[in-house]
Amino acid sequence: MEIDIETSSDRFLSPEGSRDYKHEERLRPNNFDEFIGQKRVIDNIDVMVKSSNMREQAMDHVLLSGPPGLGKTSLAMLIANSLNSELHVVSGPAIEKKGDLAAVLTNLQPRDVLFIDEIHRMHISVEEILYSAMEDFRLDIVIGQGPSARTMQIEVAPFTLIGATTRSGLLSNPLRDRFMAHLHFDFYHAEELGKIIQNNSKKLDVELKDDARLEMAKCSRGTPRIANRILRRVRDFALVEGKSSIGSEHVKKSLDLMDIDSSGLDRMDRKILTVIKDYYNCGPVGIEALCATLAEDRSTIEDVYEPFLLKEGFVLRTPRGREISQKAKDHLVSIEI
Repeated sequence: MEIDIETSSDRFLSPEGSRDYKHEERLRPNNFDEFIGQKRVIDNIDVMVKSSNMREQAMDHVLLSGPPGLGKTSLAMLIANSLNSELHVVSGPAIEKKGDLAAVLTNLQPRDVLFIDEIHRMHISVEEILYSAMEDFRLDIVIGQGPSARTMQIEVAPFTLIGATTRSGLLSNPLRDRFMAHLHFDFYHAEELGKIIQNNSKKLDVELKDDARLEMAKCSRGTPRIANRILRRVRDFALVEGKSSIGSEHVKKSLDLMDIDSSGLDRMDRKILTVIKDYYNCGPVGIEALCATLAEDRSTIEDVYEPFLLKEGFVLRTPRGREISQKAKDHLVSIEI
């Protein structure tokens, strides 16, 4: 079997790689009532925001964890709006030096919200700047080296740090312990995604039939970001074909063109299952061997592809490696017919 190499950056269903905050802004919820799903997370945040406003002090620091595309950035925007504060968005890998982070922190105003995406990818030397800033709202900076080195303290305005991570286990213990709330995002149910698609279809002036909405929700992999991408693509196909109302037949046609099957799996998902089935006799296979066969990075397999395959029961993790389930075998047979 010949294997086509497909990177995660080429993948339509990949929830990562999207930093187009402005483009997505009109599809984001405008208040907590519009935020569908993640009820336990929203309830906790709502209490923290109300308490902060009553005390007129900065809200406690929050760590948001979970797979990409589930609404962590949208929630950070809602928090800042509810606090009547400014939101500062930075990416962990983009902060390369201590000075970069110090410049961001010293420019914050009281009660501002600093959102650090992929906070687990910050370098440990940069991360140490945050310790005193989060606890005492000051920066401890060492000037010089050797016997002549001295420490200088710079006060920063009381702020709220919201850290977002897809791999909370990679955070150092000192940093993790300084967050007052650890909130985890779970994949969405199809019913919740259906409501999100329905709300956003109105924002895009798209008329959706109920069967179309449910078809898209079923193929969105439990991820709102993917649901929004599918909605926009279906909108494009309907517009080109001159359809004023979108039904399930239009959605299926669009999904076929996008190479997405009825279970929401794309070409790379099916390739992973097929490689384990045909090359390794359904498993078990070690992750390194699987990555080498697919010519993919281990972190990409574990962070982008596997979460949904594991959640849906297509792939099983065992002490000896990855295996595919009977459900995966049946699915591969069904799409070959």
